[in-house]
Amino acid sequence: MPRGIFFLVVGASGVGKDTLIARALGELAPTGRYVPVRRVITREAGPGEDHEPVSIAEYERRLATNAFIHAWDAHGLRYGLPRAIENDLAAGRNVVANGSRASVAALADRVHPLVVIEITAPKEVLRARILERGRETVAEVEARLAREVAPLPARVDLIRVANDSTVEEGTERLIAALEAASARMALRRLPIRAGRDNIAYLPANSTAVASSSYLDAGRMDLVGSGRSIRANVNLAEPDWQLAPGEIGLSLEAFDRLGLPEGTPVNIRRTPSPDSRDLLRRKIAGQRLSTEAYETIFRDIVEDRYPESEVAAFLLKAIQELDDEEVVAVARARCRFMPRIDWSAPIVVDKHSLGGIPGSRITLIVVPIVAAHGLLIPKTSSRAITSASGTADVMEACARVDLTPDDVRRVVLETGGCIAWNGRLNHSPLDDIVNAITRPLGLDSNRWSVASILSKKWTAGSTHVVVDMPYGPRAKLKSLAEALELGRLFELVGQGLGLTVRAIPTDGSAAVGRGLGVALELRDVGLVLRNDPAAPQDLREKALRFVGEILSFAPDVGNRITGRRRAEEILSSGAAAAKFEEIRAAQGLIEPIRPGRLSHVVRATTPGVVLDIDSWHVTGIARRAGAPADKTAGVDLAASKGDLVDIGAPLYTIHAAAVAELEAAAALATRNTGFTVGDARASA
Repeated sequence: MPRGIFFLVVGASGVGKDTLIARALGELAPTGRYVPVRRVITREAGPGEDHEPVSIAEYERRLATNAFIHAWDAHGLRYGLPRAIENDLAAGRNVVANGSRASVAALADRVHPLVVIEITAPKEVLRARILERGRETVAEVEARLAREVAPLPARVDLIRVANDSTVEEGTERLIAALEAASARMALRRLPIRAGRDNIAYLPANSTAVASSSYLDAGRMDLVGSGRSIRANVNLAEPDWQLAPGEIGLSLEAFDRLGLPEGTPVNIRRTPSPDSRDLLRRKIAGQRLSTEAYETIFRDIVEDRYPESEVAAFLLKAIQELDDEEVVAVARARCRFMPRIDWSAPIVVDKHSLGGIPGSRITLIVVPIVAAHGLLIPKTSSRAITSASGTADVMEACARVDLTPDDVRRVVLETGGCIAWNGRLNHSPLDDIVNAITRPLGLDSNRWSVASILSKKWTAGSTHVVVDMPYGPRAKLKSLAEALELGRLFELVGQGLGLTVRAIPTDGSAAVGRGLGVALELRDVGLVLRNDPAAPQDLREKALRFVGEILSFAPDVGNRITGRRRAEEILSSGAAAAKFEEIRAAQGLIEPIRPGRLSHVVRATTPGVVLDIDSWHVTGIARRAGAPADKTAGVDLAASKGDLVDIGAPLYTIHAAAVAELEAAAALATRNTGFTVGDARASA
C-alpha cells in the first residue's frame, strides 16, 4: 500500500489555519483518506485549535520517552506531534497537522513524504483577524505582523493557499490543494523526443485524476522525492503505453526530472486557479490590486503559464494601466526582493529614460554627490541599441560586475558606486516583458515607471531624480509627453514612499562629443578635471542634475544653492578625487583609450550645420565596433549651428580593426548624418 502524505499547514497568526483545517477535514472525512493531528501543547484548552493540553512536566516526560515525532517551541509555548502519526502514514492515510514554518526544516528530515501548505492573506486581513481575537494589544499585533519570515527549505514541496475571502472559499481552496497533492501516479519513461519542451502524458482513463480537466490547465507540476519539473499536458488514449495509475514523460523531461521509473509523483495544476482567474480578469479589461498582480507575477516568473497566455496578459496590462494600477504593479514588484537598508535618512539616485547619444552624466553626478556627503548607490545598464551605456563606460576604467556585498562595501567606504545592474536588481519578469514587447515595438512607458521605481525602492533609495529627455528621435516625442510621464513617476514614487522629481530635458541631440565607450570616458575625464576642452553641454547637464539632487539635503535646501555647491565641488577637484576613490574601491582598470585606427569624415559642402542625426551617427559608431569594442566610436568635431567649409572635419571614426573602420567609413560616405546648408534658406 502506498505510504500516506504528511501535510503540514503553516501560516501567519490570524491567517485562519485552524478554521480551514477543521472545515476541510470535516468535508473530507467520508473518504477515509485524511486524518487530523491533535497537537500536544503546553496551553490550556480554549477556543480555536482542538489540541491536547499538557503541563510542562508532562511535556518533558513525553519528550524524554521519544513520544513525539517532532517537537518545537514558539510564542512561549511548547508543541509536539505524537509519534502515533507514523501508524497512519504507514497505513496509507494522509495526515494533516497545524505547524510552524520554523519547524519545517527539522521535520523534513524525519517525515517522508512531506508537503507544506502555506495559508496566506494580506496584512490588513491578518491585522483585523488578530485584533478581533482580543488576545494581544495593538502594539503586539503590529510587532507580530512586522516579524521577518524565514524562507522554507528549497527541498520541501510547497503549496500556497490564499485565505483572503470567505471561509467557504478558503476551505474549497485548501481541499483542492490537499486532493491535488494526494493524486500520486507512477512515473513512466516514454520513447518520445520533444526537444526543449517538457511533455507529460496522462492516460485518459486515469484512476488518480480527472485527466480531461488538466488539458485546460496548460501546464502541470510533477513533484516527487524532493525533485520537480513543469510540463505541458497531453492526453493518451486508454491502453496506449500507460496504465491507468501511471503518468508518462518525454525522454528529455524524464531525464531532467531525474527519478527512476515507477517513482510515485504528485501532479498539480499550474498556475493556481486563483492566479488564472485573476489573469483572465485583466485580459477582460478589469482592474487588479497589488495582491492580484503579485500572485500573477509570481506564477509568470515561475513559468506556470504558456507563453500565449503571458503575452495576452502583458499586452492588455501594458496598454491599459491606469494611474492606480501602475502604483499597484510597482508595489507588487517590490515584494519580490528585500529592500536594502543603508541606515541613512536620505539615499539618493538618478535615473534617465535614456536613448540620447552621449549624455554620460552619471559618472560626473555620482562623485560630486558623494563628495558632498549623500549616499548614492548607483546601478546602471549596458548598451542595448546605443554606442555605449553607463556601465560600459565605467567598466572602461573600473570593475562594475559587483556583488551586493561589494556594493555595500564600496558605498559605505566612498559614499557612492557606479555598478552594473545585471547582477544586483535584475528582474526575470522584465526579461519576459521585454521578449514580448520589444519585437512588437509596444509603448511600455507606464509599465517602465513601475519597473524603474520598484528597483529604486529595493535598492534602498529614498529620493530619486529622473531625467526625461524628449525630442523627435527620443523615446518621448514632446514636452507634453515628458511632463505627463513625469507626473506619473512622481505619483508612483509617492505610492512607494519615495520622493521623486522628474525633469524634462532637451533630447534633440547628442550630449558631449564622444559616441562610444572610450570617447565618452574621455569626455567625463575632461569635465572632472575642469579641462577647458571639456564639452560644456555635458558639464552643464551634470551640474543641473547634481543641483536637483543636493537640494534634497537639509544643509542645501534648494536647487540654486545645490547648483552652486555642485560647482564648488567640481571646481575644487574634490569630484575628480572622489571618482578615483570610487574606482579604487570597485577595482581599478587601466583606462581604455580610443581606437588607434581613425577616419575623418569631412563636409562636402560649405554652410551652417543645420541638423545632426545623432542616432545615425551612433549607428556609424556601432558599425565601427561599439559598444562591444570599447575603443570604437565617433568623435564629433562640429556642432549644430557651426559654420563649416568644404573639407572641414565633421567627426572622426575610431576603430580597432581595419574591416570595422572601412565599413563604418562606407556608411558615413552614404550618409554623414549632418545636414549642412544655408541657414537663411532653412529659416
